[in-house]
Amino acid sequence: MNQSFPYKAIVAISEDGVIGKGGDLPWRLPGDLKWFKQITMGHTILMGRKTWESLPGALPGRQNWVLSRNASPEHGMRVFRTLDEIGSLLLPDQTLFIIGGGEIYAQALPLCHELFLTEVRQKVPDGDAFFPEFKDDFEPVETLDDNEDFILRRWVRSGVNE
Repeated sequence: MNQSFPYKAIVAISEDGVIGKGGDLPWRLPGDLKWFKQITMGHTILMGRKTWESLPGALPGRQNWVLSRNASPEHGMRVFRTLDEIGSLLLPDQTLFIIGGGEIYAQALPLCHELFLTEVRQKVPDGDAFFPEFKDDFEPVETLDDNEDFILRRWVRSGVNE
């Protein structure tokens, strides 16, 4: 992975832009979870407090960072108050994956130069968390998987040389 751009986002998104419903994923796609683990393993993942609370605990094999104004550190995770604080601590060879939720994606997407986007082949009319608009700033460069449930594509920021 290109280390000169450490911020990346990974997300599963429905046909109508939904990424969450009731504090959880609105689908169960084992194939997507396998890809998520493969892509993020060994790296740092950044999430908001609500995403952290939706997990059964720290995701193994990754540094679990939480961006929150009021969360308290727990076993297996580190809390940061601002994106600026995180940026000042990133090591030169460190990759940071933004993993949600919607508010964190909205704040961090301008810093991202690469997206791993699972396009879920369904609509979620009652979803309550959404991914910000991105198609004007990113272009698909690689399809990693295409099956009956989803398409996983890697996108890069337009105008960025890999």
